[in-house]
Amino acid sequence: MSHDQLGFFEEQILTMVAILGDHAYGNAIVEEIKSQLDKTVNLSSVHVTLYRLEDKGLVKSELGGATATRGGRRKRIFSITSAGISVLRSLKESREQLWNLIPQLKFYPI
Repeated sequence: MSHDQLGFFEEQILTMVAILGDHAYGNAIVEEIKSQLDKTVNLSSVHVTLYRLEDKGLVKSELGGATATRGGRRKRIFSITSAGISVLRSLKESREQLWNLIPQLKFYPI
């Protein structure tokens, strides 16, 4: 999987799945994006993106246990795959290479 086939929102969602670990499900991702990025995202767009990432082999999912707070419904928990980790590493390396080419940063580190 080449990282050039990954959109920015997909990258953010993939990163959140990696951050949240065993707690990576739709609502938790929405809340983490709000908390960490101060950005509001729609739950359905997160779900669509998670399924797209799953189709690409970057995340996998399984159903968690049913809970009374969810009316007996089960959560779909997502986890990052080794391919997903590889894509995130590649994206990070590409960005760092480009950042290092900005002349002003040599004199004014961010």
